[in-house]
Amino acid sequence: MSSSGTGKPTYPYFSEANSVEAVNARIDRTTANPRLAQVMDALVKHLHAFVKEVEPSHEEWLTGIQFLTDTGHMCTDWRQEFILLSDTLGVSSLVDCVNHRRGNGATENTILGPFHVKDSPRRALGDTICLDGKGEPLVVYSRVMDTSGKPIAGALIDVWQTNDDGFYDVQQKGVQPDMNMRGMFESAADGSLWFRSVRPRYYPIPDDGPVGKLLGALGRHPNRAAHIHMIVEKPGFETVITHIFEPNCQYLREDAVFGVKESLVGNFERIEDPARAAQLGFADSPYFWQVTTDLVLAPAGKT
Repeated sequence: MSSSGTGKPTYPYFSEANSVEAVNARIDRTTANPRLAQVMDALVKHLHAFVKEVEPSHEEWLTGIQFLTDTGHMCTDWRQEFILLSDTLGVSSLVDCVNHRRGNGATENTILGPFHVKDSPRRALGDTICLDGKGEPLVVYSRVMDTSGKPIAGALIDVWQTNDDGFYDVQQKGVQPDMNMRGMFESAADGSLWFRSVRPRYYPIPDDGPVGKLLGALGRHPNRAAHIHMIVEKPGFETVITHIFEPNCQYLREDAVFGVKESLVGNFERIEDPARAAQLGFADSPYFWQVTTDLVLAPAGKT
């Protein structure tokens, strides 16, 4: 960009060769927010590189515009189709990765998902979160500790998952009990916690919109790998949003939103012990599943 005799900038003419420079030259660096300018510089650079690589026809370009329009029309107060699109393209998981580069053995983050509910009911250690009685019984044991192995007492652990039919309670109002498969627990003095649930199962993300149609056109399924959600919080430590994944799930390596990390795959054991099952309150089952996991928190501000 040069300057005319009037002091006003003279912008370059647009061409295929200099398209990026022509567009980014229009950003007024004296007034634009520096971070916004940086983001738009990169966006234009990579978007134009994509167009030059793919060379879409006008019809293909319009198809893309229509897809984005349909995605916007699908959004409501309770459904965000653009986030679903971000999820299925791996962008949500990548953004989570770059914002939570934890070391020193701290538990890895993964995506929150759209079905978290605030003010989950407080439950005592050992309580069950399964209120509808469906599914194979499961007991979860865990320890909350810092990166040096010191136990953390009084951490709050927010837990939620689908029921055995593959739906969250908020998806089946009037069908499932309110707050089914949800609970808030507090770690004991030694950092331990345990609760009862049911073995998690896979389930499909909403696929009745444009994102679902895109997955179908790509030969991709909409299924999430079986998991239990957890948020772990304690003042002085970084909050962890994480999952425990079931290792035998057929979609473990094909999670539709790329949320599976190897360190989050749990060790689920089937325990054939009717007496112990009865002690745990699983009297109607000759067996139960058991998973043990550590929840390791990094000091706040250390990421």
